[in-house]
Amino acid sequence: MKRIVILISGRGSNMEALIAARDAGTLPVNIVAVISNRVEAEGLETAAKSGITTHFINHKAFAGREAFDSRLAQCIDEFEPDLVVLAGFMRILSDGFVRHYEGRLINIHPSLLPSFPGLHTHQRALEEGVRIHGCTVHFVTPTLDHGPVIIQAAVPVLDGDDEASLSARVLRQEHIVYPRAVRWFVEGKLRLENGCVRLTADLAEPPVLISPEIR
Repeated sequence: MKRIVILISGRGSNMEALIAARDAGTLPVNIVAVISNRVEAEGLETAAKSGITTHFINHKAFAGREAFDSRLAQCIDEFEPDLVVLAGFMRILSDGFVRHYEGRLINIHPSLLPSFPGLHTHQRALEEGVRIHGCTVHFVTPTLDHGPVIIQAAVPVLDGDDEASLSARVLRQEHIVYPRAVRWFVEGKLRLENGCVRLTADLAEPPVLISPEIR
């Protein structure tokens, strides 16, 4: 069974979705560790209650990003993961760290990339007046929020939406597509090849999820 390490900075709701899929038998993985850069991250307690090893590495204790990333990579590599999953890990990772895990480091971002990279995606979507918003699972590259896309989910932006309501609608889709992408990877149906995502032809689900509210 493939081994994964999850990185979080807060509650880790996408981590919770992965644990739930594992426990339901729909995600055949061994979650070998959950690591956070914040000791107060609620997800650490959640992971521990699920029998998962947890670690806290304080990024503020290091002189710079590269030093922290080096220690983080050392900790991750002790678990020999096949895949590293970012689930609300609020750190910009150094180029060296990203290249070390090339092809086995994925992230979920709350927008339909390449639109709205970075922070405050839902508020920016509302300000721009877009009618369709969503989330993206992608391989991580040195360019922030611009890695090759694995799967996306689209939701409508409804009249009367505020940041909270739109965020909640997107988050429901995140909890569907992230376990799906991880499962594709661990089942050998997903790989990164020459900077492009390659999916096998026998996928049970498509790499695009459209919310029924759009139809």
